[in-house]
Amino acid sequence: MSIGRVSGPGRPVDSWPVTSPAEQLPFEPPVAGDETATMLGSLERQRAILAWKCGGLEADGMRATLGGSSMTLGGLLKHLALVEDVYFSRSLLGNPPQPPWDTVDWDADPDWEWNSAADDTPEQLMELWQDAVARSRALVAEALAGGSLDQPSALTRPDGRTPSLRRIMIDMIEEYARHLGHADLIRESVDGLTGEEPAR
Repeated sequence: MSIGRVSGPGRPVDSWPVTSPAEQLPFEPPVAGDETATMLGSLERQRAILAWKCGGLEADGMRATLGGSSMTLGGLLKHLALVEDVYFSRSLLGNPPQPPWDTVDWDADPDWEWNSAADDTPEQLMELWQDAVARSRALVAEALAGGSLDQPSALTRPDGRTPSLRRIMIDMIEEYARHLGHADLIRESVDGLTGEEPAR
């Protein structure tokens, strides 16, 4: 899958995670779908916007920071790859950590995904995130084939509460929405690209 290159006035080409002919640019959730389709569509839109905001950049662009923040687009990609695996593989199904997360000394560096992103190429970062998204899509599809959004996750929180798949989906959408605001600002500072989607 191509990361894409910027073409024309800041418009990336081929940078959205299109996985089937049915997925067209710009991606939009169903206008009047049921709860599951709407939630899945909203999450896919968040993912598509992140791919666009991070697409077409060389290493310097992926490592750029803004103001006093140390946050980078590369760090965002790696962080959201981790969150995808934590929410859907670990929390929902109780699976052990996937590589590369399984070998990280999180006690030594709790922000390892953010800090280590500077050592990765744009291609490595995009591939890591895309692979995590692909795993999440498959795991959620499997879970929904066997139950509804009401089904409980495999892991119980320290306070004894067990979140449902619905809650995990909402948390994932919130995570993306929060970080897309960061991505907006960082990407604009890199090359002036703005907006929620490529120009129609």
